[in-house]
Amino acid sequence: MMASKHHRKVAVVEREIEVGGGCTHWGTIPSKALRHAVKTLSDVRANPLLRDVAAHLKVTFPQLLSSADKVIEAQVQMRQRFYDRNRVPVLSGNAAFIDEHTIELTPRSDAPYRVTADYIVIATGSRPYHPPGVDFTHPRVRDSNTVLKYQESPFSVTIYGAGVIGCEYASIFLNMGCKVNLLNTQDRLLSFMDEEIAEALSYHLRDQGCIIRHNEHFDSLEARENDVVVKLKSGRAIKSDMLLWANGRTGNTDGLNLAAVGLSADQRGQLSVNEHYQTVVPHIFAAGDVIGPPALASAAYQQGGHVGAYIVDRATPPPNLDLVPSGIYTIPEISSVGRTERELQEAKVPYELGHIHFKSLARAQMTNQRVGMLKLLFHPETLQVLGVHCFGDNASEIVHIGQCVMANPETNSLRYFINATFNYPTMAEAYRIAAYNGLNRLV
Repeated sequence: MMASKHHRKVAVVEREIEVGGGCTHWGTIPSKALRHAVKTLSDVRANPLLRDVAAHLKVTFPQLLSSADKVIEAQVQMRQRFYDRNRVPVLSGNAAFIDEHTIELTPRSDAPYRVTADYIVIATGSRPYHPPGVDFTHPRVRDSNTVLKYQESPFSVTIYGAGVIGCEYASIFLNMGCKVNLLNTQDRLLSFMDEEIAEALSYHLRDQGCIIRHNEHFDSLEARENDVVVKLKSGRAIKSDMLLWANGRTGNTDGLNLAAVGLSADQRGQLSVNEHYQTVVPHIFAAGDVIGPPALASAAYQQGGHVGAYIVDRATPPPNLDLVPSGIYTIPEISSVGRTERELQEAKVPYELGHIHFKSLARAQMTNQRVGMLKLLFHPETLQVLGVHCFGDNASEIVHIGQCVMANPETNSLRYFINATFNYPTMAEAYRIAAYNGLNRLV
């Protein structure tokens, strides 16, 4: 879109039947729509006014999954309109490099043909990593794509991998009433997150009945007709109705014939790029999941927009990635922006913190969403806000208030939250209370 609006001739190659990619069809949109449906059902069952009605509700996993269908359809139509309005043709088929300016397209039914371009952008995304020794053709063995087509309502689920995807699905299945085993290859959940926030999620999952096993590593799998048994290197064997493998992703670079242009992907199929998302071949760019972390849809939008702007104007400065927020759609959500306590400690940056537990907020009491907290990290002398970390209902929305304040040097002060007037009662007023809490800690 960026290149087209600057009057460049652009085409998009899409190998699937519809546009939208993994985000729209197999990842973010359907999984978050599923999460919303599950949370709605859970909230209804917890509501004292609806408890009698909810007691008779029987909703299957396929029924909950179907809630995403209309959202996916709307997203596909919207994205197709973007291409049509901007006169960007969508070329259907698989693409592979012939040389540095030529790709060959192989449509589903027609003969292959070639197109040339001054610039080429690789935005092929990623897919779940499939290790050897795991039979993903078995109906009870799923990854984050195929779990969205599971046609049963499982009683028990084992999730291997406790990263973002693993934690999100653990909370989804727990709120469906399933027994969940969450197997983590590391010593704590979400090691890149603020420790206090990650521990709060860990406590909440366990409180709902989740069995979390840290420092466990896969050894073998026995997939049977009615269940699956995961055998771990520790000697444990865990039986459940279904295994969800959520341990890593692979960039979609195989089949692109990268060698023809002097490119090579790493062991996870990911490409290396510079600050402007150029590969080692300067006119070939890459953006999105195919370049690895942060592997967020929000970041991919920014990366793609920058590539378009940089192609048009080489004076375009590299994007600022310091304030890219993370959003983890567990139930409740986690979101953060800026630095964690550990990062500040390692960098020897002095800091203080202010926080508020949501159970103290009138809005949270009204909505019965009392689980969670907002945590502000700030410099004790300048009061500059260094990090915002949130766990609770609508955390992925709440965090943007702190993000906007941090992005502007003129407003980046803890006092901004104290001087600002927040609607009452709202979740946003957590910032004011957390800011006062922080000021009270100063010597």
